[in-house]
Amino acid sequence: MNVLIITIGSRGDIQPFIALAKGLQAAGHAVALCTAEGFRPWVEQHGVTYAPMNNEFLELMESKEGKAATETGGGLSIMKRAMGIIGRSIQDQWVSAQALQPDVIIYHPKALGGLHIAEKLGVPAFLTIPLPLYTPTSAFPAPIFGTMKLGAAFNRFTYTLMGLVSAPYAGVINNFRVNTLGLPKRGRFANDTIKTNGQPMPMLYPFSREVVPVPADYPPHAHVTGYWFLDQSETWQPPNALSRFLTEGTPPVYVGFGSMSGSKAADRAQIVLDALAQSGQRGVLASGWGGLQADQLRDDVYVLDAVPHDWLFPQVSAVVHHGGAGTTAAGLRAGKPSVIVPFIADQPFWGRRVRDLGVGPAPIPQKQLTVAALADAISTTVNDATVRNRAAQLGEAIRAEDGVARAVEIIERAVRA
Repeated sequence: MNVLIITIGSRGDIQPFIALAKGLQAAGHAVALCTAEGFRPWVEQHGVTYAPMNNEFLELMESKEGKAATETGGGLSIMKRAMGIIGRSIQDQWVSAQALQPDVIIYHPKALGGLHIAEKLGVPAFLTIPLPLYTPTSAFPAPIFGTMKLGAAFNRFTYTLMGLVSAPYAGVINNFRVNTLGLPKRGRFANDTIKTNGQPMPMLYPFSREVVPVPADYPPHAHVTGYWFLDQSETWQPPNALSRFLTEGTPPVYVGFGSMSGSKAADRAQIVLDALAQSGQRGVLASGWGGLQADQLRDDVYVLDAVPHDWLFPQVSAVVHHGGAGTTAAGLRAGKPSVIVPFIADQPFWGRRVRDLGVGPAPIPQKQLTVAALADAISTTVNDATVRNRAAQLGEAIRAEDGVARAVEIIERAVRA
């Protein structure tokens, strides 16, 4: 079986797909992963065939304008610039598909070519995202709608809106469909979760049902598989200074805000340092992608650029982060309590799940981040035995799952059908 995986975005949008690709290869299938050129070394490092896509989208995200939009949610400010980039990226996706001739396509919704390429080739496809964002349910609204509680009908309606997210790019998509693929146009407000033949698009949701219980009204084509973890600690060697820091004192608190950057990174770093001091905790700070910056550090704080979460998190006392799906999953898998400081998009949703599961305090929106609030959250998280025990139990349950194996089974069954 030939499998084409297409994904676009930050590292968190790539990492689970590399894990899936490795699982499919281990099952004897040929896999190619199509994503931005900047991620090519990472993909190939894991023994996965790389399928080319230009680097323009990644460069846009890493630009000053793109980082500001990422942090604030102001995506409209760069939409015009993104139009041409999207058009060229879906052309690259089509070239990669022609080279592989896949039997099935797995795609992230930001990879807007996946749905249409699968239609042209007449092969099954799965829309994939580690968040319950597209399948209507009465249980809760689409995660980006926050805490709004307007009843079952409203909850289901919000998912209809999510299916229309590609509407601003309808012109680019229809140009691709008509002039490249020879397919008829789709309406500007065509729902991306519905195929042209009226059938629902199958979904793969790589998150744990221990974290988000599967709603009773989920249809058969929505598959919650469990997380797709990409372990990197087997070959990674920590700096000697980091190893010494971890062994020379009590387990530290990890703090990192992933790809959330912007002009206030230094201010946030100072808040973090002061909160750690006020709560009496040692800390490991991940500067990350334009993230935390601190000029003056104490001996009980270690700053690093990046580290495999699967290596570090089992050695810390708690995880303070932005609430990205991947970091949330890694912290919960390690059995560690979390303090989530959400910025945008699905991050508040994961913050609420952590709170509702009893494995961390209520989230602290980044605009409300203060020394007092963060110090109190850290103290509560580290010192509350009930929270620590619940986190440990949840971690054990998550580690018992095998989301990649479950996904491979579902994909194989779809191709055989």
